[in-house]
Amino acid sequence: MPQSPISFDITNNKSIITALRAGDENVFDAVYRYYFRRLCAFCSQYVYEQEEIEEIVQETMMWLWENRSSLLPELTLKTLLFTIVKNKALNRLSHFEIKRRVHQEIIEKYEGEFDNPDFYLGNELFRLYEEALRQLPKECREAYEMNRNQHLTHKEIAEKLKVSPQTVNYRIGQALKLLRVALKDYLPLFLLCFGPDFMKKFY
Repeated sequence: MPQSPISFDITNNKSIITALRAGDENVFDAVYRYYFRRLCAFCSQYVYEQEEIEEIVQETMMWLWENRSSLLPELTLKTLLFTIVKNKALNRLSHFEIKRRVHQEIIEKYEGEFDNPDFYLGNELFRLYEEALRQLPKECREAYEMNRNQHLTHKEIAEKLKVSPQTVNYRIGQALKLLRVALKDYLPLFLLCFGPDFMKKFY
């Protein structure tokens, strides 16, 4: 691997990018140390958790190293790094805002049910799920339950049912499609009450 000179000017944009393109780890380490705290301070204008800030900056520096061969000597490294950090921070904020808004909509939509002591949400949802299962065609329900509940592979199910793996795949796909249609109004509540592991039953 090419070696960097004993001393170099971190502000010499062209030489730094040339060294990065050549895979010079010493130069990358210098860039990392020079920009890390500066980028963290900049990122703190958008994100407030220190762990999140450092994660964004580390992702940015990782991107720089992984994409070093595509860097253009005429681009300004400082502008590139600060722009990437800003975009990552804004994307993170957008993601959190969407999640917050969805959760708020769920709470508002089902506020009456949550306040009603006669509404036992978990039991009611599971009853709806079981009822939807019962409505599935027998072959689809059988393949679906062997896959989702017994954790058998499509090949194992095919051997047990003496059908092709493609047939098993079709039956499970149909079961998923019918379940999502039957329970479409309740899927956010399934996620809220039972978590992402239970949601694997629908995808």
